[in-house]
Amino acid sequence: VQLQASGGGLVQAGGSLTLSCAHSGLTFGSYSLGWFRQAPGKDREFIVGRRLSGGSTRYADFVKGRFTISRDNAKNTMYLQINSLKPEDTAVYYCGATRSNTGSWTNPAVYLHWGQGTLVTVSS
Repeated sequence: VQLQASGGGLVQAGGSLTLSCAHSGLTFGSYSLGWFRQAPGKDREFIVGRRLSGGSTRYADFVKGRFTISRDNAKNTMYLQINSLKPEDTAVYYCGATRSNTGSWTNPAVYLHWGQGTLVTVSS
């Protein structure tokens, strides 16, 4: 199993980014992907999770419509679009794969595989 997150960079506040998580070796019917972020000195924070096979999607409460997850199964890629970026969105963004159910998606410990992370820096 491999996960590779990409698409991070330096962006001004108010801008948008789309992050990608390319995956291989995952069984569509068994896995879900989650997006997390980790700012310096803070815990890894859940953003959104979605089943690879479609259907269940769960967003963190803080998202408030600024983050949108989507997928392209033909490319084995999950995307995270972030709009109206704020300086407090600065973090390393990770994608992870889990076999756990929706109720556990917010817990990083249930993720079996992680991508290497992609850094998003938002300037004010």
